[in-house]
Amino acid sequence: MSEELREELRARLAELWGVPVSVEGWRRLSGGASRDTWSLDAAPEGGAARPLILRRDPRSRPNPEVMAREAAVLSAAADAGVPVPGLVDHGAVLGRAHLVMERVEGETIPRRLLRDDRFAAVRPKLARELGRILARIHAIPVDAVPGLEHVDVLDQLSGLYRELDDPRPALELAFRHLAEHRPQSTRPTRVVHGDFRNGNLMVDGTGVRAVLDWELTHVGDPVEDLGWLCVKAWRFGSPEPVGGFGPRAELLAGYAEIAGDAPGEDELRWWETYGTLRWAVLCRMQAERFLSGAEQSVEYAVLGRKVCEQEHDVLLALGVTEPAPVPDVLADRTDTAAAPPHDPPGADALLRAVQGFLAEEPADDPRRRFLAKVAANAVAVARHEALLGPTHAEAHARRLAAVGRTDDRDLAEAIRHGAVDPGDPAVLAAVRGGVADRLAVANPAYAAQPAR
Repeated sequence: MSEELREELRARLAELWGVPVSVEGWRRLSGGASRDTWSLDAAPEGGAARPLILRRDPRSRPNPEVMAREAAVLSAAADAGVPVPGLVDHGAVLGRAHLVMERVEGETIPRRLLRDDRFAAVRPKLARELGRILARIHAIPVDAVPGLEHVDVLDQLSGLYRELDDPRPALELAFRHLAEHRPQSTRPTRVVHGDFRNGNLMVDGTGVRAVLDWELTHVGDPVEDLGWLCVKAWRFGSPEPVGGFGPRAELLAGYAEIAGDAPGEDELRWWETYGTLRWAVLCRMQAERFLSGAEQSVEYAVLGRKVCEQEHDVLLALGVTEPAPVPDVLADRTDTAAAPPHDPPGADALLRAVQGFLAEEPADDPRRRFLAKVAANAVAVARHEALLGPTHAEAHARRLAAVGRTDDRDLAEAIRHGAVDPGDPAVLAAVRGGVADRLAVANPAYAAQPAR
């Protein structure tokens, strides 16, 4: 962290607290692609150090209005009894919008929450607790946070998808299904967190300590939050649908304890399908930032290869496919030969060595350690594609020819405009086969994960 930023933050806190302040213990945190985030300790003269978190807009995407709204919603959420970090300050440091919050101790990394023994006792209680917390969020008065946008999220998502100009058959099937089966809700619109999921929750051995990342808060149907929490991507391999923690019935029971009633499972599953489609579009949007040259981030590049995971999950939700094991062509691969006239080790062996280095070598900075693992994943994708790409291209061309289509764009637009029957077994086979091949390259293990 720059000394200039440290000094400006120190001066800001000194003005706020009315005494000189020292700032120590800067540490960049690994999570959060949309914001720069640091942990630090600020000690007012004569007092104990206060553990804090600084979040700041990245230089490439300043958005002070959103940051100010997030500060307002944190205060309103605290008033409603939602566990949130205490708000210390918001405004701008070095010309960029920021939030300073109390640092809450606990764990946010989903795989630890779902697997570590230290959370074994609290895990079974979390689905119901999360239902209670969501009911409290949805009780926040809409007028307590000025400027919240009222969003028709399906229309908004369709617009974002069309702007990408990358029609995808599996996503077209999902958009048609959601439009044709949209639940007719009579409940009033509420404050919606917008990103309530495993990964944005601070948890310790007693339960949820804080709900984080309120930047996507808006006004809409509150079931959106419940469905997003249950999206398969946020289960991280667990068979339990509510963030990997427990069953839907527990989530809905906890919600009803506070709200008085809860949506039915059919409505919840519609919003789960919407959430899966949303994550597919968001992954593709993040990848576009890399593809357009706007941001050369390995994280955004790899997100483009996660779209097929959500396509697979959409097909699961629609009943078009089922979980099934996919052989991993990289498993136990040990060959080191090189094509003549080149010396060994060959290209795949070199990539294997780089992949292992990135995945296993420790880094001092948590963010760099995270990005190293992302880069290792990118290398694995490249190795898979080098081995499987030509075979997959030939097979997919045959599938498309069987339904009279030239490529995925042609098939996707035919589904969108009704030029093909979306229930035609040959059409579904072409969609399913393309998604399966993309998964075999991007993440073979994902195809066998359970769906509930």
